[in-house]
Amino acid sequence: MNKIRAAVIGVGYLGRFHAFKYAAMEDVDFLGVVDVDLQRAESVAAEVGVPAYTEYEGLMDKLDAVSIAVPTTAHAAVAIPFLERGIAVLLEKPISASLDEARSIIKAASAGGAKLQIGHLERFNPALLRLSDDIKQPMFIEAHRISPFKERGTDVDAVLDIMIHDIDIILSLVPSKISSIESIGVPVLTNSVDIANARIRFESGCIANITASRVSADTMRKIRMFQSNSYISIDFAKAAVDIFNLDENRQIKHTHLAMSESDALAAEIRSFIDAVKGISPVKVDGEAGLRAVEVAYTIKDSMIIPQR
Repeated sequence: MNKIRAAVIGVGYLGRFHAFKYAAMEDVDFLGVVDVDLQRAESVAAEVGVPAYTEYEGLMDKLDAVSIAVPTTAHAAVAIPFLERGIAVLLEKPISASLDEARSIIKAASAGGAKLQIGHLERFNPALLRLSDDIKQPMFIEAHRISPFKERGTDVDAVLDIMIHDIDIILSLVPSKISSIESIGVPVLTNSVDIANARIRFESGCIANITASRVSADTMRKIRMFQSNSYISIDFAKAAVDIFNLDENRQIKHTHLAMSESDALAAEIRSFIDAVKGISPVKVDGEAGLRAVEVAYTIKDSMIIPQR
């Protein structure tokens, strides 16, 4: 196949990094970056050596694939025209800020015969990939994802902005229906929930306890899993793994794995381009993105929010 003709729509914090990855790929013809802020578009375009645009309509007929990294509330409006034209889309997480819009995005991809991948970046973390054969049937999962406050991402609350990462991971690890959800959330620095905790019970008996905060002094991205005869801890920030297993003599064996430095975003975009070329299937498709948002909204609907 000829080079994949690609562009990036929205080159704020995340989109800028997308642009760098595309520009470095030998099998991609990187045609430009688009942003409503001309100065920002021109700045990123100069860094990667491509044209800058403030509108994408003139580019559409020239493209095979795009990354879309605009605010979540604009995902449907931007993604659907590309998908309906059969242009593959890598859409930053979450798939959308609403369930109806998420379904419309998936419908547009189906109608246009377009590949749709959702940017759940942690699926490409080397620590999680390394454990694909070790995680068998977790019965208790505890996840913490906390970070200092940043203005970006605040068009949605902490559930859709931060917790959605661990929701997606847990749904990929636990092939069971959810039986109940309990949650609590607190607005701190914005008018929406900035710190949240959810307890998810699955019909399999597994329980997942998830904490997400964007008002912490520290940064933590960890998940711990307990299953028969083993305990597994993943530090996503450090790409480190600790596994505690019972051996045949009922002795505890500890294995520490420090993953070599890896570029999860480069791996995600590589996976997307390979899917566009037909080399491999989409790893995180629209249905996976929809499931994560469905659970996120169930968490939001069940949430107890203390009165200020």
